[in-house]
Amino acid sequence: MQAFDDALDPDGPEPDPTEGRRLTMVKHADGSVTGRFDLDAVGGEKVQAAVESIVQADRPKGDDRTRTQQNADALVQLCDNQLASGQLPILRTVKPHVVVGIDLDDLVDPATGAGAGEMGFGATISAARARYLACDGSISRIVMGPGGVPLDLGRDHRVVTPGLRKAVERRDEACVFAGCGAPSWWCDVHHLIHWLHGGETSLQNSANS
Repeated sequence: MQAFDDALDPDGPEPDPTEGRRLTMVKHADGSVTGRFDLDAVGGEKVQAAVESIVQADRPKGDDRTRTQQNADALVQLCDNQLASGQLPILRTVKPHVVVGIDLDDLVDPATGAGAGEMGFGATISAARARYLACDGSISRIVMGPGGVPLDLGRDHRVVTPGLRKAVERRDEACVFAGCGAPSWWCDVHHLIHWLHGGETSLQNSANS
């Protein structure tokens, strides 16, 4: 039977072209990112078609960008479009979004304020750049108490609210389980004392884990 199968298909099963797909992103000390990807013919064609559509739709008069700069801008624009559409997978009740943490004084100060804002994946940006991002974003205020501990946000729901999640992530920064230290974007926010056992949905009773 095996010889019969081999005779019908001497080349063997068709290899899965997606097995060779790779995407590597490296973040540098200044927050910039260098990347490399390897794609099969079909996957590469899809990426080229999407990038080229943005490049050809954005050709302003006097554009002196190089082709590689145009491609990079197109890739960022594709991500902007997807984030703005709200169609990306929702993780832990929160839609994917760009997070910037900045002190109120730096936000309202007209000075550039280099290194004043911290982004969700660890990059540091200027206050001016943070204000630029805030123009198209929503601003959530987290009032910090003594010792840098966020105050209770005053919400009392069984499910952790997006605002409370931000406060917990700001405070804990990573998983608080002993010996773990996983980054906050891998974690859920859990009640320390379970809701069913009388635990409140508050900052004091919540933790990254």
